[in-house]
Amino acid sequence: MWPILPLEQGFRRSCAVLLVFSMAMQLTRNRAPDSPVIPDRLYFRIGDVARICGVETYVLRFWETQFPQLKPNKSGTGQRLYRRNDVELALKIKHLVHTEGYTLLGAKQALEQLHRNPSPQPVPTREPQSRLPLLVAGAAQLASGQSRDDLAATIAHARAELREIASLLASPEPQPPRRRARVATMPSQTGSLFPPD
Repeated sequence: MWPILPLEQGFRRSCAVLLVFSMAMQLTRNRAPDSPVIPDRLYFRIGDVARICGVETYVLRFWETQFPQLKPNKSGTGQRLYRRNDVELALKIKHLVHTEGYTLLGAKQALEQLHRNPSPQPVPTREPQSRLPLLVAGAAQLASGQSRDDLAATIAHARAELREIASLLASPEPQPPRRRARVATMPSQTGSLFPPD
C-alpha cells in the first residue's frame, strides 16, 4: 500500500465526509414523510409554527424574506400571526428544502410552478440525474438484467468502504509535539513584584 501524504489524507477525509453526508441525505429522502398535525385554529404564533414545522423561529423569519408567498399578518404589537395556509406553505418549503434537497432558489421556483399550475399533483421530485451515482447505476444494472446478487455485492463493498472511512474519521489525528515555552526570570532588585514609584 502506498504511504498516505498529509494533504492526500485530508482530501480523502473530505471526500469521505461528503460521501457519508450524501448517503445520509438519500436515506432521509427515502423515508415516508410524517405530516405533522396542524391544530384547528385561526391564527398561529411564530413559536407554534416553528414547533409544527420542526425548525427554529429564525428560519421562518428568513424564509419570509426569501419566499414572497409566505407573508404572515402582524398584530398591533408587531407579533407575526400565521394562518393555516401559511403553516401549510412553511411545511411545503421545509419538505422541499430539507427532505427533497432543493436549494432555496429551486424551492422558490417549484412553489411558483405549483402556484401557476394548481392541479392536485404531488410535490415535484428531483431529476434522477441528481441522485447518487451508485443508486442510478444500481437502477440501470437492474434494468439491464444484471442479477440482484451483483447489486448486493456492490452495496456490500460500498458499506465496507464506508466503515473504513468512518474508522478513519473516528481516529484522532496525531498532533505535532508542542514546544514548551521558556519562562524568563527577571532579577528582582527590591524583592517586590511591583516596581516602586
